Amino acid sequence: MIWTKEYDLARLNEITNDNMNTHLGIRFTAITENSLEATMPVSDKTRQPYGILHGGASVVLAETVGSYASSLVVDREKFMVVGMEINANHLRPVLSGYARAVCSPLHLGKSSHVWDIKLYNDSQQLICISRLTVAVIERRKFK
Repeated sequence: MIWTKEYDLARLNEITNDNMNTHLGIRFTAITENSLEATMPVSDKTRQPYGILHGGASVVLAETVGSYASSLVVDREKFMVVGMEINANHLRPVLSGYARAVCSPLHLGKSSHVWDIKLYNDSQQLICISRLTVAVIERRKFK
């Protein structure tokens, strides 16, 4: 298991309130020994003007699940994680339903993590592939 301890999905969803996750309806739905999953509704909040899922919304979902996965791997009292680089290839349009992200590690180093994130539609078709690189830094305040 890659996680520093056991995590409860209900608790994980509680700590994501009042930010972009709430605005876009992102919810964590599954956690396994080495993956984290989340969903996001395809709605007016996440569609672009042509009526399909906005590529930026897909990237937000990918970065959200990858960043939270990184935070579950480190000692959060000593460290925090911040995105360094993300890329995404959008493979097929989605008009409705949900986008589901499945995130698993490619590299879990001391100062960086790299995550493979695949997004699927309700028919389990691959809609987007993404790779996220996250920096692991000492915990500090930015405000």
